[in-house]
Amino acid sequence: MQKIICKKLYDTETASIVKKNTVGNFGDPCGYEETLYVTPEGFYFLYTNGGADSIYTTESIKRMSAKAVKEWLENN
Repeated sequence: MQKIICKKLYDTETASIVKKNTVGNFGDPCGYEETLYVTPEGFYFLYTNGGADSIYTTESIKRMSAKAVKEWLENN
C-alpha cells in the first residue's frame, strides 16, 4: 500500500518492517493487524488493516513521530 502524507510517500513495499501486532485469527471480523514500518530515509509509519467489526475497518497508513513509535513499541 502507498499513501502520500504531507508530500512524503509512505510505501509498504519499499519500507522495512520493525514490528507486527496481530489480534485475532485470519477471517475474524473483530481481528486486526498493526505493522510498524521504517522508510529508507528513517521515517516511521503504522500500517493498519482489520475485519468489518474491528477498530481498523479499512486499510490505512499513519505517519508516526519518534515519541509515538516509542510508546507503540512499549505497548505492543
